[in-house]
Amino acid sequence: MPRLRQVPRSEADPVATHMYDRLFGERDPVAQPGTATGTAGNWWTVFALVPDCLKHAIDGFRFYRDPARQLDPVLRELGQTRAGYARGSQFVYSQHCKSCRSVGMTQAKIDAIAHWQVAEVFTACERAVLAYTDALVLEGGRVADAVFAALQQHLSDEEILELTYITALYDMHAVMSRALRLEYDDVDERIVEIAAPDAGVDVGVDASAEDVMQMVDTPRE
Repeated sequence: MPRLRQVPRSEADPVATHMYDRLFGERDPVAQPGTATGTAGNWWTVFALVPDCLKHAIDGFRFYRDPARQLDPVLRELGQTRAGYARGSQFVYSQHCKSCRSVGMTQAKIDAIAHWQVAEVFTACERAVLAYTDALVLEGGRVADAVFAALQQHLSDEEILELTYITALYDMHAVMSRALRLEYDDVDERIVEIAAPDAGVDVGVDASAEDVMQMVDTPRE
């Protein structure tokens, strides 16, 4: 379950109600969750807690899908999908794999987004976009001059700004989805201690035992 309260249809403001109608029909998405893409739909019901926040997010969706955008939709989706993967958001990654197909990206390229560095299916432009995305998400915007130069060989300043804004926007969505445990990011923390059979074992003591250290330090003939 999400970490925040969900807004039922009876409490939703007009903007949320409109989106509920589009995504869930006449159902109350809290009582009867589920969208056409298979998600629970709780991203919408949680964001509805703050109507201005929901509207701001919807405006962001409209921005990147606006026909006025100069950035190629395939490059846009490469950035969004890689951002979801790199940030570890199952929700953003999974949803944008579907979006990649909707803009005509081949399945071979979608499958290779996770390991783009060693894949041979991407063009030079696409590789520059993927490298730039990793710098935005994994390096916090620390972009090497060589990466930016490669990007500028293929994209105009306007396209780079659009790419930067949209990719960073989806990095934010990935972070928020994980933090609030929304949709496919409602998962338990996997980095936990695995108990030893003997609860009293001290791994540090065992690994540094005198007889072990003597074996390590003894030269082999």
